This record gives sequence, C-alpha cells and structure tokens, in this order.
Amino acid sequence: MNRPTTTRAGLAVFPLFVACLLALAPAAGAARSSVNPAFSTQAMWIWQLPKTEGGSLARVIAKAKANGIGAVYIKSADAGNRWQQFTPAVVSQLEAAGLRVCAWQFVYGASPTAEAAAGAAAKVAGADCLIIDAESSYEGRYRSATTYVKELRRRVGSSYPLGFTSFPYVGYHSTLPYSVFLGAGGAQVNMPQVYWRDIGTTVTAAMTRTWRENRIYGRPILPIGQTYQSAPVADIARFRALAKAWDAPGYSWWEWSTTSTRQWAALRTRTVARLTPVDPGWPLLRQGSKGDPVRQAQRLLVAAGSGSVRANGIFGSATAAAVRALQEAKGIAPTGSLDAATWPALMKEAGARISARNARLSGQDRSGAAWAGRGAGTSP
Repeated sequence: MNRPTTTRAGLAVFPLFVACLLALAPAAGAARSSVNPAFSTQAMWIWQLPKTEGGSLARVIAKAKANGIGAVYIKSADAGNRWQQFTPAVVSQLEAAGLRVCAWQFVYGASPTAEAAAGAAAKVAGADCLIIDAESSYEGRYRSATTYVKELRRRVGSSYPLGFTSFPYVGYHSTLPYSVFLGAGGAQVNMPQVYWRDIGTTVTAAMTRTWRENRIYGRPILPIGQTYQSAPVADIARFRALAKAWDAPGYSWWEWSTTSTRQWAALRTRTVARLTPVDPGWPLLRQGSKGDPVRQAQRLLVAAGSGSVRANGIFGSATAAAVRALQEAKGIAPTGSLDAATWPALMKEAGARISARNARLSGQDRSGAAWAGRGAGTSP
C-alpha cells in the first residue's frame, strides 16, 4: 500500500504442535472478544500524515470522531527506514482524544532483520499495534519472512498485536508467504486489501473470493475497503454489510486523503444492512496444485497426524494419500482432493489434536471445538 493499488522470547524453535496451534486461531466469530480493540473497529489508513487535513492532528481527530472512525493506521516505516511522521507525541495526542493508533510498515524482504527493527520502533513510540504490509516484492521469500517474524517477536514480545495485510486473492500470489506471516508467532489478524474497483469486479465477488481463499489460515479476517477511485457510496454500504454478515471483528479503509465528503457520510452511517450470509466456499486443491495454500494444507495434515507429508507447497502423491486417509476416516468421499467437505474436517482434526497435545504439556484444556467446520471468517 505504498500507493493505492492492489498491484502494488522463544520463537527460534517451536515444537510442531505449538507452532501449529499459534497458526490455528479460532474462527472470526469465536475470536471476536480476543481481537485487540485497535482492530475491532472501523478504522482509516493514513499514508502521509503531513498531507492529511493539512497536517493538523486536531482536524484529524475531529473528522474521525464525527464519522465513526475508532482507529487510525499511520505509516511508520518503509523497509528498514523509520518515517518521522510517527512519533510518541503524535500517538499520545490521538490516543488522548480517544482514538486507537496503529503503525503500518511496508516490507520487502531484502533486509528482514533491519525491517523488524524499524517495525518494532512503533511499539516504543506507543502504537497500539503494528500492521505488516507485504506485497509483490515478498513473493517466494519464505526465509526472509521467517527471519522477520522471529526478530520482530523478539523485539515486541509474543502477545503484541500484529496485523498482516496483502493481496486479497491468495491464488494470484501463491508464492507469497501468507502462511508465515499468519503462522507461528505471526500476525493475530488477517487484513486483505479488498479493492474491488482496482481489481475490476463487484464488491460481492471480491469479498466472496477473499473469504474463500483466506479462511484456511485460521485468523480473523478484517477486510480493507477502498474509498479511492471514487468508490460509490452504494459499494461502501455493501462492503460494510458483507463484513457484518461474515462476522468480521472490524474493517478499515484505504485511504484518508482520497475519501470524499459523501464517502465520509456513508462511513458514519450507523445502520448497516442485514444480509443473509452465503457460504463463500473453500479453495479446491488437488494433486498437481502448488503454492502457499498447499503449504498451509500440508501443515494442517501434519498437525492432524499425517507423518508422511512435508510442507513444501507441492501437492504430490504423499499429500493426496494423506488427504484420502483423512476423508476415509471422516466418512467423506475419498477423492484425495481438498474440497469444501474436507477442509472443515481437516481444520477440526488438526485443532483437536493440537489442543490435546498442548493440554498434556500445559495441564490446561484448550478445546478444539471451535474448529467444527470453521476457519477464519467462516460465514454463519
């Protein structure tokens, strides 16, 4: 999100079940109470603060409060370079007025340790959370993503709120390491950039595909909508209604400076239409499929007890056999493909086994019941 376009303590070693447990958060509805308040609201993104409301924080506060904005997300760093606009004084003034303040950082993967240091500086400045924005330059950089996440967590702690934002269609960017940024020790919430006009489709089509392809990562989905490109107020209303129907804990808008008077009015409208939710479906993966969704599926299969599977992002014969074995055990047609009937069963089984293993070690019972057919953002 450098420009408004969609083309744009102990983390070093995890036992497998702990790593998978962190990667498998409850569904959005079940997790709503655990989502940080800076995320569970209507928020607005700010790219260049000096060019926003003439650089007047008083005007930013007044407009946010008047238009139903509970949090602002301000850019704090680009790669390993901190932006001077994100300071403790700015954060303090906005928070004193009742706004939540998150930082966001655009990362590239060339220098992940330096990027992590720049991202962590936002916590020192008082940010309520940090949002990681990784896009095209991060495709294929799994090692960099792992280094970044581990170093960032070392600096900010294991519970500091992190969000992850990127392209909404995982299938179009299947080598981007979503499963790392949303995996063990990574972001607690998934914030896909659902810019329907930029994509060239309808709000409904964009949101449906986004939910279908992102729910497999087990994180609450908090979509980002667009006001740029003169998004019609009817589209804004539809976006809000779909987010509500699919139980998104919160949502946000790109970007403050492109939001018109009519759009601000649409955002402050308290009444959101009630839609009858339609299940968005699940990704279909079969032998020969490749990419990050396959890698995520393989991690789930291993967590579910399939010891012969390796998480390499290639759906080969071993993965197909593991899927077929799961299907046979659960009374599902043994096709060897991951389909709409198999994904929920896989997620439930993986969650249950991880919970049982974790309970044996910690002595605490963490139920996997929330996984009964649900993934992040599963439609009611």
